[in-house]
Amino acid sequence: MQTVSLTWQESGELAAVLVAVGGAMALAGDRRVRWAGALCRELAVVAALYGLWHLAGDISVTDTSGAFARGRWIDHAERFLPLPSERTMQQAVLGHPLVVQAANYYYAAMHLTTMGLFLFWLFVRHRESYRPVRHVMAWTTLGCLLIQLLPVAPPRMLGLVDTGALYDQSVYSNGLAVDQLSAMPSVHVAWAVCVGWYVWRISPSRWRWIGPAHSVVTVLVVVVTGNHWWLDGIVGVAVLAACAWGVAGVRTAWRRRARPSAESAPVAPTRRPEVAGRTS
Repeated sequence: MQTVSLTWQESGELAAVLVAVGGAMALAGDRRVRWAGALCRELAVVAALYGLWHLAGDISVTDTSGAFARGRWIDHAERFLPLPSERTMQQAVLGHPLVVQAANYYYAAMHLTTMGLFLFWLFVRHRESYRPVRHVMAWTTLGCLLIQLLPVAPPRMLGLVDTGALYDQSVYSNGLAVDQLSAMPSVHVAWAVCVGWYVWRISPSRWRWIGPAHSVVTVLVVVVTGNHWWLDGIVGVAVLAACAWGVAGVRTAWRRRARPSAESAPVAPTRRPEVAGRTS
C-alpha cells in the first residue's frame, strides 16, 4: 500500500514555507486572507510534528540493540495484566480477509487524515477551543517521540502475523524502515483518543459519537494488525492525559494571574460634596 509520506527534512521545509506564507498573509488587509494565513501557520505546526515523528523513528532504528528484548518484555509483562491476548484478538479476525484488509487500510490512511480533519474542524467551527487542544496534541506528540527514541519491536516482529505484508498493504518499505521500531508508545492511539475525547466534549451535535468510535476502532486496529501491544496504547493515553492536565493547569494559572483582582485594585477616595454658600 502506497501512502503519502514525507521525510523529516521535507516536513521541516514544508513547515518553513507554510510559516513564511502564513506570516506574509497576516499582513494583508483582507480578513479572509489573514484567516488563510493563520491556517497556514497552524498547518506548519502539524508538518513540524510530523517531521519530528519521522526523525524520532530515524534515530531509533540507528540503534536496534535491545528493541526485540523490550518487545518480549512487554509481551511477558502483559500476562500479569487483565488484558486479552493480542494473539487471540488477531486470530479472531484472520479468517475474515475483508476485515483484515479494512483494518490495514484504516491503520495506514486514518491516522494523519483524521487528525488533520479534526484540527480543521476545530479551527473553522470552534476557534475558541482550537489553541488549547492544539497545545495538548503538540505536547502529547513530543512526549511520545521522546519515549520512542528508545526502540521497541512491535508484535508483528515477535510472532504475530504482519497483516500488512500478508495482503501486500504494508506501509513500510523492505527491511528496517523508519519508525518500525517506534512501537512504544502508540502515537496512533494517543491521537485517536485525543480526537475522540475532544470531539465528544466540544461538539453539540448528535454525531459526536463518531469521535469516540474512531478511538475504539483505532485501538482494535493497531492490535489486530500486529503493529502495537496493548501497553503501547496505554502509555500513549497516559502521556495524553498528563499533557492535557498540564495544559489545563497552565491555562488556569495564567488566567488567574492575568485577571485583575477587584480586592487589590486601588479604590478612589470619595469626596464629600461641598455645601453651596459654605465658607471656611
